[in-house]
Amino acid sequence: MDTDTGSRDCLAWAARDASGILSPYRFNRRVVRSDDVRIEITHCGVCYADVHWTRNAHGDSKYPLVPGHEIAGVVMEVGSNVKRFKVGDHAGVGTYVNSCGECEYCNDFLEVHCSKGQIFTFNGLDSDGTITKGGYSSYIIVKERYCYMIPDGYPLAKAAPLLCAGITVYTPMMRHKMNQPGRSLGVIGLGGLGHMAVKFAKAFGLKVTVFSTSESKKEEALKLLGADKFVISSDKQQMESMTKSLDFIIDTASGDHPFDPYMSLLKVGGVLVLVSFPSEVRMHPGSLNLGSRSISGSLTGGTKETQAMLEFCAANKIYPEIELINIQYINEALERLVNRDVKYRFVIDIKNSLK
Repeated sequence: MDTDTGSRDCLAWAARDASGILSPYRFNRRVVRSDDVRIEITHCGVCYADVHWTRNAHGDSKYPLVPGHEIAGVVMEVGSNVKRFKVGDHAGVGTYVNSCGECEYCNDFLEVHCSKGQIFTFNGLDSDGTITKGGYSSYIIVKERYCYMIPDGYPLAKAAPLLCAGITVYTPMMRHKMNQPGRSLGVIGLGGLGHMAVKFAKAFGLKVTVFSTSESKKEEALKLLGADKFVISSDKQQMESMTKSLDFIIDTASGDHPFDPYMSLLKVGGVLVLVSFPSEVRMHPGSLNLGSRSISGSLTGGTKETQAMLEFCAANKIYPEIELINIQYINEALERLVNRDVKYRFVIDIKNSLK
């Protein structure tokens, strides 16, 4: 058993070493404090971050490691000072569970950029000295500030991926004013993040072009997700036909790829936003200078914007495309994620399979 203080057993699946293989695990979470919310987890999305940290890709994994930072569930207990939540509410938790709450970024509700460092939902050092453990577990206890109200009627299974994949593309779209009807957006890559970028863009009234190396994704991009165009990025002729046609590009492709061909597709003053982590970003200065173009980076969003995104999705009936799985399938699912064999986000049915 873990040495964390607490009064309730928490069931989970954890990785014990860099093999990344997950198996059942029990531990104790802290007791509910005055500003805490206890959420019984019903669903948890599966993010590539779960692969990275279970397999110690960054060299800082602390085992046993319970991954999962796309968490949705039902409030079971609230602390005495909690104002926004009551027992029975639907609630979510995203990629971080704490920050200093006092710096200029926290004061602007940009907690993900906290000057003292945000505390990640799993594998982070929490304020009480324990290592955070994520959503592949039966319940979680989180400070109210870092919990989100999931609107009534919005399916919890669909809400989970919004808390990382969704907000990761929504945040830069709002920051760069990609919500202007009639403007044009290119989306590079059509995985968990890319498909949400397409859905948001269509809700905003944008003209959307999907760029992919896989012809097999064309029909779904156009018919299921509603993209206006589909371009094979390795086809030079198709790419050149799009020269100077896009106001914005969101790049969700995690693998290494050239940037100059994409920058040439932007209009004068166009913006490419990078939300993925290729090993390097290289481009000719002319790709920026000659068209007054810019490239921007982005992480997930702050608490205020995440709540706004959830409400936007509920109001506009925007739902991620998911494959619902049992926790017992998680090792196969992570391997499929590595092999890009998922449409478009795995979500674990925690409530019905974690026993």
